[in-house]
Amino acid sequence: MAGAAVTETSVDEVLAELAALEDPRIREVNQKHGDDHGVNLTKLRAVAKRLKNQHALARKLWITGDSAARLLALLICRPKEFTQNELDAMLRDSRTPKVQDWLVGYVVKKSPHAEDLRRSWFDDADPMVASAGWALTSERVVKKPEGLDLKGLLDIIEAQMKGAPERLQWAMNTCLAQIGIEHAEYRVRALKIGARLEVLKDYPTPPGCTSPYAPIWIGEMVRRQSAK
Repeated sequence: MAGAAVTETSVDEVLAELAALEDPRIREVNQKHGDDHGVNLTKLRAVAKRLKNQHALARKLWITGDSAARLLALLICRPKEFTQNELDAMLRDSRTPKVQDWLVGYVVKKSPHAEDLRRSWFDDADPMVASAGWALTSERVVKKPEGLDLKGLLDIIEAQMKGAPERLQWAMNTCLAQIGIEHAEYRVRALKIGARLEVLKDYPTPPGCTSPYAPIWIGEMVRRQSAK
């Protein structure tokens, strides 16, 4: 019982620390992107570095529902200790973009359940969940394409990406670009799909960054590969 009390106190202390880091200006910027926290991520990572891996604490921080606490939880958890059902429930409960992105990128990708979740999420009726499935598919396109039906993926992208909801569209576009970058035999078709659909063609891109518009993205990354 004494150990449990210390853990609860630690949760309260962490939440108080995160509250002290709240910056209204950061929250205002984040809200424009659908996020609901105001903590500078560099400072949040510093808190995580100090806490190190604490899976029990991570679980308790996640349960609070606070986005900053959940982001911190994803940095200090041990990904392999979550069950498949837990990760599925966590994704469906993570309704802000940053929490979803970190959950998939920092936790699910390191889980032994990643492939099973990719398959189950890929064509989920919830576009937010489906976007996570596509994100995991893009990971496989790059790192472990064996067994993937790349032609079939391009067929789906060509038929559905233009009218897909924003986050799902972005994830499908990423997959399109990665197929074009990593697989020369499909590059011409990927370029043609991107040019015809024009998804993200006018996306504002800061100087020095590569446009997410697939034809430009593919062309630039292939050029860099060739220059090595």
